[in-house]
Amino acid sequence: MALIDIKNLTFTHIGGIKPIFDQVNLQLDTNWKLGFIGRNGYGKSTFLKLLMGKFPYKGSIHSPVSFEYFPYIVENPENITIEVIENLKGEFPLWKLEKEMNLLELKEDILYRPFSTLSHGEQTKILLATMFITDNQFLLIDEPTNHLDIHGRKLVAEYLANKKGFIVVSHDREFLNISVDHILAIERNKIVLMKGNYDTWQHNKHLEDKFELEQNEKLRKEIRRLKESAREKAIWSDKVEATKIGQGPVDRGYIGHMAAKMMKRSKNIEKRYEKAIEEKQKLLKNIEEIETLQISPLEHHGDTLIEGKDFIISYDSVPVFEPISFTVNQGECLVLQGKNGSGKSSIIKAILGERLQTSGHLWKAKGITISYVPQQFDFLKGDLFQFINKSNIDKTQFLTIFRKMGVSREQFNIPMENYSSGQKKKVLLAKSLCEEAHVYIWDEPLNYIDIISRIQIENMILEYAPTMILIEHDIKFIDKVATDIVKLD
Repeated sequence: MALIDIKNLTFTHIGGIKPIFDQVNLQLDTNWKLGFIGRNGYGKSTFLKLLMGKFPYKGSIHSPVSFEYFPYIVENPENITIEVIENLKGEFPLWKLEKEMNLLELKEDILYRPFSTLSHGEQTKILLATMFITDNQFLLIDEPTNHLDIHGRKLVAEYLANKKGFIVVSHDREFLNISVDHILAIERNKIVLMKGNYDTWQHNKHLEDKFELEQNEKLRKEIRRLKESAREKAIWSDKVEATKIGQGPVDRGYIGHMAAKMMKRSKNIEKRYEKAIEEKQKLLKNIEEIETLQISPLEHHGDTLIEGKDFIISYDSVPVFEPISFTVNQGECLVLQGKNGSGKSSIIKAILGERLQTSGHLWKAKGITISYVPQQFDFLKGDLFQFINKSNIDKTQFLTIFRKMGVSREQFNIPMENYSSGQKKKVLLAKSLCEEAHVYIWDEPLNYIDIISRIQIENMILEYAPTMILIEHDIKFIDKVATDIVKLD
């Protein structure tokens, strides 16, 4: 057994006030299959880059193996794929790569095609295969599922389940359940390392949060009781002391003794009260509240808003998929499923009004307003507040949603090009949630989005039932929100 030993790791971004990591101590076994989770902006990618030595830090990281980071930076994507891999890895036995490709259902011919012509899913899988052709490395795999369809995610999860010696950052709960045997979680106020998968962590976190909430409620009641008791004892002490004043045969020494005794009891109760307050202040700091998101869908006078019958999209007269038929009624959530390149995004383009080569029937109700979240977000640059103004949405509403999705106020004044991928996606989702529309069309909305925010979006859809068309590959999410699924062949 070899260990990666991390001691007193402390790191703060340049210009930052609060440390991202403060005196972190961890020991990671190089044979583990480690799932890495946490909200967007909590520092997962930063942690991987610290292991790689990309940033200066305080403390120490000692490792008996070298680290390799995914995704690779491909400098010349127009090159033949085999040349791209040779530039990344140097010389290697070709049979090793072919073996890994076979496990990932990749055909040999993609090695001799320009890398740029491969689909996003093919690029992801061939680069993952490349990582495993050399030994004595601990692999740092940062969000490999974002461009994989449902079949691709399951395939990669099973592939990683048969490997060892890696950290994989992912927000896909089912993917983590299949692929890992340990969880490293950056929580709100601490870092947790445990044996098991995502469901194991979630179960333990639920029990911990439940205990803290119950303890908090118990202490609140105890504090209230102690405050009342201390107040009563103090009042009684004052009343007893007051009986010493006046005429008549009274034992003033005895009365003073009783008053002092009452006051002493009051002081003891106050000490217990202060101790209870101190214990209470330690609670609830690590509970990650799942705040509710809101949406304001418009109602339409008609029931059916979008309909397709024997609908086909073609490129150069070649159909992309078999004819499909579907109906989207108010309050329904239609999910489009299919492999990468099966035409899902093309259907959305057709619904949005882009001119494509089509046949069959595609109908939209008159006067419907559509709110659209694209898959890509690279165009997000510059000042957040200027983006809000240009989008013609309510600033307060947008910032409230943004905060609820776990984005700190400090992030508001940072140029959007410096946001993490998850934070950029949240900009687009928050904008859409601010828009009043009859239909919300979201293309892979959960790419890069953390688990807590995924649950927030699930809850919002179930509560408000907006009319939606989604392209999504998170199975747990689909099972909860979809009222209909169209599968493309």
